[in-house]
Amino acid sequence: MTFKIDLHSHSYFSDGALSPEQLIIRAETQQVSHLALTDHDTVAGLVEANTYSQASPLTLINGIELSTTWNNQCFHIVGLNIDPNDSTLQRGTLLLGQTRFERAEKIAYKLSKRGIPGAMDYVLKKAGQGMITRSHFAQYLLEENHVSSFQNAFDKYLGDGKSAFVSTSWVELETAVNWITDAGGQAIIAHPLRYKLTTSKLKRLLTAFKLAGGAGIEVVTGNNNPDDIRKASQFARTFDLYGSVGSDFHSDKNKWVELGRLAPLPHDIKPIWDLF
Repeated sequence: MTFKIDLHSHSYFSDGALSPEQLIIRAETQQVSHLALTDHDTVAGLVEANTYSQASPLTLINGIELSTTWNNQCFHIVGLNIDPNDSTLQRGTLLLGQTRFERAEKIAYKLSKRGIPGAMDYVLKKAGQGMITRSHFAQYLLEENHVSSFQNAFDKYLGDGKSAFVSTSWVELETAVNWITDAGGQAIIAHPLRYKLTTSKLKRLLTAFKLAGGAGIEVVTGNNNPDDIRKASQFARTFDLYGSVGSDFHSDKNKWVELGRLAPLPHDIKPIWDLF
């Protein structure tokens, strides 16, 4: 049997556009056989996702994407096959939720100082039960015609070093890996080439990650190219990491990133799902 696996996706419980139910329906349409819902710093959407997946031919993998800090830089660690009811993980998500709320207040204040009021009220309403992300602020700036595009919001206001950027200390990398493994899951470095690290710094990151108990690396991600896959595969081999594949799907409006539209994992890379 041929499987179509996508182990990185988001719902509106973080910065995705779709509800967990809509995400599952779309995954079915794309003939995805195994889907992981990995919202940023929250497992809140997994209750709904599991409810609707019971009547689906699709296999749902419980997941999360944790925001971490290592060497003064933010990195994302995907947790797969977790127990969302694990008490340590739940306490961790509460901590990260508070960090996100405090960051949002600071971003809103910076925007108001630049003549753009009302952002906090908007993002609180938009996020609902989910985590507040910079994407919510980007949508506000776009809807209020302060920017010409979603990306322009980051280029002008929200990106590193821009006028409304807020430097944030997330949970330590080792702590996040421990949360995931304590919850029975596998920790994965998300989209490793997106951080624009030098090879030597990426090797140091992967060394620290592996020593902390990290299991895998995203070898195939949405919108990458054969050279990206080749480079990520080599890191998987060098550090004896399992390989994962994930689109990092957020919205049905992005025609370049679709659920399940992924290159196959290279045949000599150990698949992370062998550990499930």
